[in-house]
Amino acid sequence: MQIFRAAVAACHPDIVVPRCLPPRPDGRVLVLGTGKASAAMAAAVETCWDAPLAGTVVTRYGHGAATRWIKVIEAQHPVPDAASRQAGGEILSLASGLSEKDTVLVLLSGGGSALMAAPLPSIDLETKQSLTRKLVLSGASISQINCVRKHLSAVKGGRLAARAFPARTLTIAISDVANDDPSVIASGPTMADPSTQRDALEILKKFRIDVPPSVQQVLEDAALETPKPGDPRLSRSTYVCAARGSDLISAACDTAHRLGIRTMVLGLGIEGDARRVARAHAEIALSQQQAEVPLLLLSGGELTVSVTGPGSGGPNREYLLAMAQALRGADHIWVLAADSDGIDGSDDITGGWIGPETLVRAGQASLDPDDLSRRNDSAALFRALGQEIKTGPTRTNVNDFRAILILPQK
Repeated sequence: MQIFRAAVAACHPDIVVPRCLPPRPDGRVLVLGTGKASAAMAAAVETCWDAPLAGTVVTRYGHGAATRWIKVIEAQHPVPDAASRQAGGEILSLASGLSEKDTVLVLLSGGGSALMAAPLPSIDLETKQSLTRKLVLSGASISQINCVRKHLSAVKGGRLAARAFPARTLTIAISDVANDDPSVIASGPTMADPSTQRDALEILKKFRIDVPPSVQQVLEDAALETPKPGDPRLSRSTYVCAARGSDLISAACDTAHRLGIRTMVLGLGIEGDARRVARAHAEIALSQQQAEVPLLLLSGGELTVSVTGPGSGGPNREYLLAMAQALRGADHIWVLAADSDGIDGSDDITGGWIGPETLVRAGQASLDPDDLSRRNDSAALFRALGQEIKTGPTRTNVNDFRAILILPQK
C-alpha cells in the first residue's frame, strides 16, 4: 500500500500539470475538459495561471475540486446521464464562434468519454446509454469502446477541436490507455481520428451487439465520418501528455528500491481478459528463483471482464480471484491490484489484495472461489474477507496497478 500510494501521488494533477503549461497566452483563454482528473487539473491550471479564466470541465460524481473561475460539472460514469449530456452541450457551445486570437486549453483524462456526452442529433441519450452498457459488459477493450463512441458523437474524435477552429487548441492529457494513444484518451475530442465508421461496425459485429436503426444509419452515412489526419480544422491543435501508466510504475519502482525490494516490470500497458492475465502472471511468479531480498513484479495497463454472471466486482478483483486460484496458497507470495483512479469497475472500491491464507479463509467463510468466478462475483470474496482496498477518488487516472510481492522462502 505504501508503494501504491506513492505511485499514485506521483501522477496527481498538482504534480504533473504545472510542468506542461506554457506561460498564460495573451487574449481570451477558455478552459474545457472531461475525465475523472479534469476538475483537479482545472484547479492546478488556476493555481499556475493566477488570473481570471472561463470554461467548463466535467468529472465523475465525487471527483470534483474547488475552483474559482472554471465551472465543474459532475456526471455519471461509465454510463452517461443527463448531466453528461448537459456538460457535452455546454462545452460544445463554449467552443463555438471563437476567433484565431482565442486559446482553448483542453484537459483530458480517463473516463472522459462517458462524462462528456453529445450524441449526434439523430441519436438520443437513452440509445447511447444502452449501447454503452452493452459494450462495457461485452469485454471490449477501451480502444474498441471509444471507437464506437467517437462515431456517434458530436464532440469526440476530433470534433471539439474542429468546432473551436480557428482558435488555437492546446490539449493536456493524463493517459489511461495502452500505448498512450491521444486519439483514444477520452475518445480524442481534439485529435484526428484514424478509425472509421466501418471499424465501429465491425466492433459491434464482433461482440454481437445489436443496434437500433438510428445507430446503423449514422455509421453508414459517410457525411458523418470523424475528422481525419490532415483535416485543416485540426491544424492549430497541439497536444502534450502530462502523466501515463509508465510514470505510475516508475514511481512504484523508485519507492520499492528505497525499501530494499528488487523490481521486475512485466508490462506497462497490458490489456486483455483479467483471468487469463492472472494465470500468466501466477505462472511467472511461481517460476521465480528465490533470492535473499524480496522481489516485486509490477504491471500496468487495463484489463477487461466478460460479464456472464449476476455478481459484482471490477477487473482488479477479478484478476486477484483468478490469481488466488492459480497460486494455490503459495506461502511466500502476496498480490495487490487496484485502479489508480480509486475505482475498480463501477463501484467505490479501489481494488484488493490476496495472500497465502486467502483461499483458506474463503473456505472458512463458506465461499467457493470457483462459484464466485462463474458468477463474476469477486466483490463478495474481498468484502467478506476484509481484503478490499478503498481509497476514495484519487483525482488522477493512469490505469491499473498490479504488484506481486515474492518473499524469500525460509
